[in-house]
Amino acid sequence: MTQPTAALHLGSGEPVLLLQPFMLSPHVWRGVAERLAESYEVFAPAFAGHWGGPRLNGWDASASAIADAVENQLDELGWSTCHIVGNSLGGWVGFELERRGRARTLTAVAPAGGWRHLSPDAILVGLKFLSLGPLVGIGKLVGGFAARNRLVHRAFLPLVSKEAKTVEPRDAEAMILAASNCRAFLPVLWSGLKGGGVTGLADVKVPTRLLLCEYDRIIPMRRYGSMFIDELPPVADRVTMKGVGHCPQLEAPEKVAALISEHVAAYRPHLRAV
Repeated sequence: MTQPTAALHLGSGEPVLLLQPFMLSPHVWRGVAERLAESYEVFAPAFAGHWGGPRLNGWDASASAIADAVENQLDELGWSTCHIVGNSLGGWVGFELERRGRARTLTAVAPAGGWRHLSPDAILVGLKFLSLGPLVGIGKLVGGFAARNRLVHRAFLPLVSKEAKTVEPRDAEAMILAASNCRAFLPVLWSGLKGGGVTGLADVKVPTRLLLCEYDRIIPMRRYGSMFIDELPPVADRVTMKGVGHCPQLEAPEKVAALISEHVAAYRPHLRAV
């Protein structure tokens, strides 16, 4: 059975940080990380309160608090800056790290936080995740059986993937186990409602690529992507990924890795002889 991991760390070259979605784990980036590691040093940490991650400090599970823990890990690696890629909650944390000057480039994949303080949109997302509570509880009770059960896969995978059959069984198993062992489930929902969404999008200074997903059932791009589209600087890339769900790295890792590499390569420093 798949085991929790504190982080994926592989490859060498320019540093690339991969930030996970809410309730999941670094495993969600496995296919992308393996491809990027051919050209880059890749680090994908488990968030605090999530499967494989450190303990959560009380009930503060805001993007800012999660970014604090990630920053400490970057310092331990000696990465003053890096190329940041974040999906969902990870995208929100990515914008927070960019605000702190830690990003060389930023790729935000279906980022969360596209709402105002205590808005109907924020409440709707919270209720959507709360509805998963019973399923998460059942998964925790039956443990590995649920993680390996194809019927459970069919129930969970459509939430994050358009074509569930394209997700490898080991990735589906890791997703179920991570969701069932997410200690930050309620703290993240509470922090997201209390603190409001992403701010300062117009002030983003690094080259940014926004990847929205056509079949996002968690935070549909037409409702939750508009704030990013409207407020990011005009020079930011705005890309719609066709035929994929909220976590496209699960069903199209090669495509996601290519989009990240293309964005990073366009802005990495070039060496030349003189």
